[in-house]
Amino acid sequence: MAISLHFTKGHGTGNDFILFADPDGDIVLTRDQIAVLADRNFGIGADGVIRAVRSTALNRWQGKEIVADAAGAAVLDEEPEAQWFMDYYNADGSISEMCGNGVRVFAKFLIESGLTQLAPGETLNIGTRAGVKDVQLNNTGFQVDMGRWRFDESEPLVRIAGVDVARPGLGINVGNPHVVVALSSDDELDHANLYVTPVLDPPAPEGANVELVVPSEPLIVDGVGHIRMRVHERGVGETLSCGTGTVAAALATRHWAGAGAPHHWRVDVPGGTLAVRMFPAEDGEHVALSGPATLVYTGTVELA
Repeated sequence: MAISLHFTKGHGTGNDFILFADPDGDIVLTRDQIAVLADRNFGIGADGVIRAVRSTALNRWQGKEIVADAAGAAVLDEEPEAQWFMDYYNADGSISEMCGNGVRVFAKFLIESGLTQLAPGETLNIGTRAGVKDVQLNNTGFQVDMGRWRFDESEPLVRIAGVDVARPGLGINVGNPHVVVALSSDDELDHANLYVTPVLDPPAPEGANVELVVPSEPLIVDGVGHIRMRVHERGVGETLSCGTGTVAAALATRHWAGAGAPHHWRVDVPGGTLAVRMFPAEDGEHVALSGPATLVYTGTVELA
């Protein structure tokens, strides 16, 4: 029996998503159905698929059964105001913990669909598998408090197609795993082939996004750091932008720059520019991501 799915296509600095509303958790797509939707040749095409579902109604496929997803209850235990859950999937249908660009586009989708409201100065609490993310309006679109971050213990060697020598990577977790690699020049960054999945040694147990970074010259202007970045997302491939990857890249560069490095960063990605800010909080240092969110079109698709 076919499913008639009403969807919206949106993007944040070129990182694009298929979004659909399912407040009561009635629509649970299989991994194959999600992959078909995201396929750029045979489907709508996107880096990820996002279901807007109430935290109380979250469920998912497990094997051949639909089961209650404990992540929704965990979100409400953390923050009862987080009524909406961003159920996020990579383009291959695999589950991802969260997506920084996706959170902004998700907030825009909720507002434009009339599912919630957000006035200047107010905060929208959004549930994700990486915890609750707080979203506010700002002059670039939306700012998302991405929460606490941490270094991963591993520092793998990273082999990148088009780069002659394997480079050391720095593992950073911002709710999902990342490995950040510093390159020597814009030319090296431009010639890296991210259509080929970078190889980590040792490999990451659950995979990782890989960010390639080149610092600008000068690195800091008027107290703001400036870098360029490209990214290979696990389960997707190279994307024009990655919100959590942008955050990881800024954190890694600040770490490499040492004492006196700024807490404000501008990150240029192929799809545009994002802003990152590190700030203290009661439970440790948090990091915020700011940038635009755009809804492109709506439609209806039939799924087998």
